[in-house]
Amino acid sequence: MLSDATLAFGEEFAESLLGLDRLYAAEQGKNEAIAGGDIERLVVINMSTTHQPRPYASYADAIAHLTELARRAADLPEADRRLYYGQAAGSAIAFATWRTQGLDFPDQIARFLHVPAEPASEAALDQLRAKMRRILTDLGYSGDLESQCRAWEERQRVPPDEVRETLLALLDEAWDRTAEIMAMPAEKSDGMTLETVTGVPYNAACHFPERTIRLNIDPVLTKPALKHLAVHEGYPGHYVQFKRRELAYKQGRGAADGLLSVVNTAHSTPFEGIADAGMSLIGWDRDPDGRLAKLMAEYRSGLGTRSAWRLAVDGWSREQTKDELAKDALVGGEGWVENRIRFISRPDRAALIWSYWQGERNVGSVWRRVADHPELHKASLDWTYDRLHSVASHALFNPEA
Repeated sequence: MLSDATLAFGEEFAESLLGLDRLYAAEQGKNEAIAGGDIERLVVINMSTTHQPRPYASYADAIAHLTELARRAADLPEADRRLYYGQAAGSAIAFATWRTQGLDFPDQIARFLHVPAEPASEAALDQLRAKMRRILTDLGYSGDLESQCRAWEERQRVPPDEVRETLLALLDEAWDRTAEIMAMPAEKSDGMTLETVTGVPYNAACHFPERTIRLNIDPVLTKPALKHLAVHEGYPGHYVQFKRRELAYKQGRGAADGLLSVVNTAHSTPFEGIADAGMSLIGWDRDPDGRLAKLMAEYRSGLGTRSAWRLAVDGWSREQTKDELAKDALVGGEGWVENRIRFISRPDRAALIWSYWQGERNVGSVWRRVADHPELHKASLDWTYDRLHSVASHALFNPEA
């Protein structure tokens, strides 16, 4: 249970984030009064029906108040809350600073997300390529890695007219598998539906308030990739995250800022890491195709950081960057390359690609500590799902506490 002091702090912090979102919406010419449901805002999902934006007159006003919140966070009773709220307030201050004074791209990564401000190294990408090559070779695919991946993708490809039925079936199975490792926070009838879209800067998106997963059908889609998306956007990924946080707040166990989904913040990396770690939680990474899909997702996140760095730091053109990304992508086709370029070309989203690259390796490290100890699973899952974390605060999990 969180202390009364921390719950009260969460109330004020939620209103502060909504106030910052309102400033950003006004800057963009959007409806200032509505937060949530817009991927171009700071607060992209708002599950609260009662919290109002703090009426900041300016970004300077917001920075002054958030600086005071960061100072007060140091007095909270729980060590992980002191760390998390200090970093989350710092993220919000950095966002306001970016809007008023600008921030270099490496500073955006470091100060928004609190992760190392460097792209995936060629050595790290090579290690992932080698792991994928070993799996593909063991599966009987020959030739170089690119040839192996093309043949594997063709074999695993889901025809466009079967994508919807396939993903809905996978979501149903993922729910059942998730229910084996945790008490589900709602009945299955509350789960996600599916809408297919094109021309968007993402592979899939969880629109929790509408209970809709929007699936981009521009990329080539394989069954293992659809498994990953079912986990990431649905169960035990984003749907479970949002529903557990909503329930924790209603039951007085969770803080109010857990009702918000905020981008460019300290929680962004654990948020994506929890969704990716779901492959391991429900055992979908135990067969070769599942392990390959998991490695491929990590590899392509790494490519995304390299491409974002090319554009923002190295000064490459969009076409140069796109050509390099297409050369190394291995699977997904032109549709995947184009949606990644759209994502990393947006100044308000480019840094977020680091949350995918750094996410699972950090969140997964905590799960791997307890995976062979079933008696610790509930404590670990409660810690991970029911309160917001930064990378650093999540690592403070103590199974003996």
